[in-house]
Amino acid sequence: MKFRKGFVVLLSVLFAFAAEAAPSRVLKLGHAVPEENAYHYGALKFKELVESETKGDIQIDVFPNNQLGTGERDIIEGLQLGTVDIYFGSTGPMGGFEKKFLLFDFPFLFRDKKHVYEVLDGEIGKYVMGLLDSKGIHGLAWMENGFRNLTNAKRAVNSPDDVKGLKVRTMENKVHMAMWRVLGVDPTPMAWSEVFTALQQGTIDGQENPVPVIYTSKLYEVQKHLALTRHVFSPAMILVAKPLFDSLSPERQKIFEKAALEAALHERAVCDKMENDFIDSLKKSGMEISTPNLAPFQEASRKVYDEFRGELGDDAKLLEQILASGK
Repeated sequence: MKFRKGFVVLLSVLFAFAAEAAPSRVLKLGHAVPEENAYHYGALKFKELVESETKGDIQIDVFPNNQLGTGERDIIEGLQLGTVDIYFGSTGPMGGFEKKFLLFDFPFLFRDKKHVYEVLDGEIGKYVMGLLDSKGIHGLAWMENGFRNLTNAKRAVNSPDDVKGLKVRTMENKVHMAMWRVLGVDPTPMAWSEVFTALQQGTIDGQENPVPVIYTSKLYEVQKHLALTRHVFSPAMILVAKPLFDSLSPERQKIFEKAALEAALHERAVCDKMENDFIDSLKKSGMEISTPNLAPFQEASRKVYDEFRGELGDDAKLLEQILASGK
């Protein structure tokens, strides 16, 4: 009898401990890139910080490599649908959700990374991020994917004349595509999962991406030339489904905000190191790297400003403020 009572007490203690130890919420964090990418390092840091600060009461499961969608836009739509809780990734598709995000897609907008973060971490960045709340998405912090650069299999690029006639994969972003058109390039939107094979088969001549993406995707196997054009900076964001964020207590909202800022700074540092290290690695892998004079590219790209400034409405003035602050 005593044994039975003792056994019942033991079971009760074990069940109570299990209930206490089990997370009350398990959240899905998705991104579209491989685990070698800086986004993934940022996501793991965010997971670590939130789980630590909530003592495991909130668990975050990280799903890399498009496991929660067919691409970044799909994952972001998941935030609105409630099938994804947290997103780490590029702002490339954000213009389709809020037009003011086109602001950051203009070519040669930023002087350098110091200039980038004066803008993104300042009032302009806070304002643009805040526009997402009305879309069912809440922005937590700005990360990065770095400056985008051009690769191709045909020739070295040192001037705008060298890019004419190239067929280049771009994101499905109308500002980016317009920039390439004015330079005489045939911009070809294509799902990222198809790009390596298309380059290998010669369906396209080149693509444009930050250095870490070029290296971790092994594009040096199918591309001979890299031009450090730094034509567009690729901001990235940590986003959360707004209904989820609103359901958190004020204390836990602060935990999410603090963790996102720390994770974003970690991701930026990883991205910087990768860019520096991978340029050397790309050279060793046989890529020929050029550093073109960017002034003629910038001059040609002014037409894009004239074409899309109107889409920003009254906020076109922010474009001028960013340009002025970079001088």
